[in-house]
Amino acid sequence: MIDDLPPSSRKTREQRLEQGRSYRQVFPRSEHARWTPESNRPSVVDLLKESNEDRLGTLIPIRHGRMLASPLAYFRGMANSMAYDLGHMASTEMTVQSCGDCHLQNFGWFGTPERNIIFDVNDFDETMAAPWEWDLKRLAVSFTLAACVIGASNQFGKAIATTVAREYRDQLALYNAYSPLERCYKKLDSIAVSSHFVDLDTKTRLVKMFDKARQHTMETLLPKLTVRIGEEIKIVDQPPLIYHSPQSERYFYEVGRLLSGYRNSLSSDRRSLLDFYALSDAAYKVVGVGSIGLRCGLVLLKDADDSLLLLQMKEARASVLAPYVGMVPQSNQGERIVSGQRLLQAASDIFLGWTIDSEGRSYYVRQLRDMKLSVDVTSFSQAELADYARLCGWALARAHSKAGDPACPLGYIGGSDRFEVAIGQFAIAYSEQVYRDFEAFQMAAKNGLVPIAS
Repeated sequence: MIDDLPPSSRKTREQRLEQGRSYRQVFPRSEHARWTPESNRPSVVDLLKESNEDRLGTLIPIRHGRMLASPLAYFRGMANSMAYDLGHMASTEMTVQSCGDCHLQNFGWFGTPERNIIFDVNDFDETMAAPWEWDLKRLAVSFTLAACVIGASNQFGKAIATTVAREYRDQLALYNAYSPLERCYKKLDSIAVSSHFVDLDTKTRLVKMFDKARQHTMETLLPKLTVRIGEEIKIVDQPPLIYHSPQSERYFYEVGRLLSGYRNSLSSDRRSLLDFYALSDAAYKVVGVGSIGLRCGLVLLKDADDSLLLLQMKEARASVLAPYVGMVPQSNQGERIVSGQRLLQAASDIFLGWTIDSEGRSYYVRQLRDMKLSVDVTSFSQAELADYARLCGWALARAHSKAGDPACPLGYIGGSDRFEVAIGQFAIAYSEQVYRDFEAFQMAAKNGLVPIAS
């Protein structure tokens, strides 16, 4: 009921800004620059063991192999490590629905239900209510690490982290002027993004990316992943990344059971659409870096005329933030992820839903690669990386503003550069910690303490 709204929603915008300013007395903005590891901080091997618990053992060496590519790849695969560090640091304690694993490779382009292309956060496995600055700090550190990967100086790495924080602040100020309903409707589509960037080269690059995302449809993907065998259409095995279960019949039955539960999570109009299709095939699929070893699969459905629908079913575990935010985890982690995604994203997949298997494991379901495009930042120039930093900072501000209230964080940040400078300093200091952790990871792999795919 409207009468049950939280007290903060009844305050005026100026009152909420003032509330944010008051937090500076408790936690000064300059304090965000500090990074000192806990004296009893777990070792890299211990954090890996924790992260690998209950994963498919045969896939863990692939995960480790991908993490060895660079400090940035290691950082991407070890969300639980930074979650531990953030959870043991002082914070503003002003919470928002957070992405939870907010690094630069968890942003990208995808299609809306209206078949438009937008740019947004696109990974929500760790989403949870948490201090708003946790997302920003992880994003800033990821850009500092990316700067190192492309051969830029520490000075540039610090500057680009500062750029992320500055864009976040500037966009919060713009979203703060909108009503909650207006914030809900805002999207980073091709028109909005093109008008935001003045540089002609940047505009050209972004238009090309939007066009490329538009070509990443299910129709272009299906011929690469499926084959007709007589009257049946099957998923093509591409081991070790796509493969059928050795117990195919049992797996097929379990997927059918999962789909039944998933159907119940959809709205009635989506259920009616799904009911045109029947299960045709299912196979395991290795995805990402941090997700490797989780139970992820492709689900192929077809209608009576052999029109195909390809869904991705992904195991959902408790958020890495859960131990540090003082909240009781939801019983269905797939529902947590779907709820967080709907809160944060400007538009969501029409087939987004959740389910649970016979052993109590949670899953979420979505279409596979629906006009979805992520970028390889390791091929960027410094100018391209700086533009992308602004784009991600903007997208994060939009997501936080839609999911919560931009006024309190904006009041805290203020109009000076004090906060963004502190974030730049933190990003450099914490990236040095990531380098040390990565070296420890390399040594553990060399000594056989962590298995690596040959």
